[in-house]
Order: sequence, then structure tokens, then C-alpha cells
Amino acid sequence: MINLHLIYDSLPALLHGTFITLKIAFFSCLIGLSGGTWLGIAQTGNNKLLKLLVSIYITIIRGTPMLFQIITFVYIIPLPVSELYAAIIAIGINSSAYICEIIRSGILSISKGQKEAAQILGLSPWQINRYIVLPQAFRVILPALGNEFFTLIKDSSLASIVGVMELFKEGSIIISKHYDAISIYFIVGLIYLTLTSLVSITVNHIQKKATYVKS
Repeated sequence: MINLHLIYDSLPALLHGTFITLKIAFFSCLIGLSGGTWLGIAQTGNNKLLKLLVSIYITIIRGTPMLFQIITFVYIIPLPVSELYAAIIAIGINSSAYICEIIRSGILSISKGQKEAAQILGLSPWQINRYIVLPQAFRVILPALGNEFFTLIKDSSLASIVGVMELFKEGSIIISKHYDAISIYFIVGLIYLTLTSLVSITVNHIQKKATYVKS
């Protein structure tokens, strides 16, 4: 049976964990989006050496578990920050390798004719990407970016391995005190479902507005 009294008493700790979970997901997404955008631009550019380095980076990051990367940034290459921010950096770097591929696909969906026309008008490569390519690419890849944010919300639980008090960690501590895994995992799962549902609604709303503006 679900112990509603235990859930009610546990809400302050679980809400604190939810805040930490959102903090991890949000800042990891910022790191992943900024890094992934630059990597995606580099991967679709003409510099062969840069493209090779990006490919090696993506292979390493995507070929190793995120859990290993978090442990590496916290214990093996200790950064002068708390475990929370070290975990955020590790998760953000991991996300950048996946977002890079998303950005790359978005850039490649833009016709070469638009780029060539912009070059004829005298725009620099930076201006072409900033004003022509990326705005259109982001409209195309918005659903994929939303899915990546879903993943970050769920993957934030991996930060618990280094002692970060996010939602799953808070739930685990409550379970160790009260031995009622069913009630706590029920509310923890419900909170995760609520967060991802809100993100889905937000992404769909933004996508509809972007489609309306485009039309």
C-alpha cells in the first residue's frame, strides 16, 4: 500500500531533490547546447583537421558511460568545484557530444543554395551561421533537443553516485530510514513523470509558435 503520510512528510526533502535535479538538467543542457553547437558547426565546416578532432571527441564521449565520466571529473581529474558542479560539467560534456550530432543534422537540412546566396551577398561564415543557418536548423531539431532535455532530467540521477543530493538520492535516503520503497519510489517516479511531461508540453508549445512564425 502507498503510505500517503510518509509521502507528505517526505515532500520537503523530495522537493529539494527535485530542485537539484532541475538545476543539474538545466545547466548541463546549457553546456551541452553551447558546446554541441560549436562542435556541430565545426563538423560541417571545411577544416579537415578540426572535423577529425571533433570526431575523436564524439567517439570517446559517446563510447564511454556517463557514470564513468562523472566519476572521472569528481575523483580522477578533481576540479576546484563541488561534486554538484563537477557532475553538471561531466553531464554537460556528455550531452554536447549528442547535441553535436543533432545540430549537425539540422545544419545539413538547410539547402546549400541559401549559403551560396549569402556568400554572394558578402556575408562572413559567422554571419551565415548566425543569421541564416542556425535559426532554421533549430526549428528543425527542436523536438530532438526536447528529447535530449528529457534524457538529462533522468540522467541527473547518476550524480547521486558522487553524493549529490538530487531527487533519486533523497528518495534513497528516505527509504533507508523508513524501509518503504514502494511509497517513495512511487512519488519519485511521479515527480520525474511530471517534470518530463512539463518539458514535453513546453517544447510542443515552442514548436507550434516557431511553425506559426515560419508560415
